[in-house]
Amino acid sequence: MKRFKQNIYQYTAIFELNEDGGYTVTIPALPGLVTEGKNLLEARKMAIDAISCYIEGLKKIKQEIPKETEVAQMRLTVKV
Repeated sequence: MKRFKQNIYQYTAIFELNEDGGYTVTIPALPGLVTEGKNLLEARKMAIDAISCYIEGLKKIKQEIPKETEVAQMRLTVKV
């Protein structure tokens, strides 16, 4: 039985609560990757699947796999 080498990648995921109660997920290090889920658990699963597909697609076309980027989070107050 052949074993295929698998790499492990870690990325920061941003989960944004939607008006309908679901979540939209983006991955800052992977431009254009957006997915959704009805709840956090489903959104997490969808994000993992989307990241896997994204990376597999890059490998097929022999593109470099993006590394995790530094992500800072800050709450801003704006007076208008």
